[in-house]
Amino acid sequence: LGNDCDVNIWPQCGEIDVMENFGFNASEIGGAVHGPGYSAGEAINKEYELEQARFDDDHHIFGIEWAPEQINFYVDGDLYNTITPDDVTGPWVFNGNPFYILINLAVGGQPVGDPSNTDFPKTMAVDYVRVYQ
Repeated sequence: LGNDCDVNIWPQCGEIDVMENFGFNASEIGGAVHGPGYSAGEAINKEYELEQARFDDDHHIFGIEWAPEQINFYVDGDLYNTITPDDVTGPWVFNGNPFYILINLAVGGQPVGDPSNTDFPKTMAVDYVRVYQ
């Protein structure tokens, strides 16, 4: 992960999860950052839950606003999380160096567990990805 991972392997190069849904819970997504000292199960994240609805019942807009010292996470225009260098437990790697940006439907691994915990089939339709500078 990351454009410079030949030199800085993951998680040193960084990862921003714009949206991650764990396949067994269609009402909740999360946004996270991974970096050195805060990756995998130690990622800095926050969940966003729909009240009496499921993310797979309708289209939604997920977004981040990235700046060298702050990342804001949005669902359908609602800000639900802000992460800054003070929030991470290791070096902040999102200050302009190449890093990964992910949109993820997780069906196995941590914290999902065995893929059999997910009802299949699952699909994720992405209409567009926009990056502005």
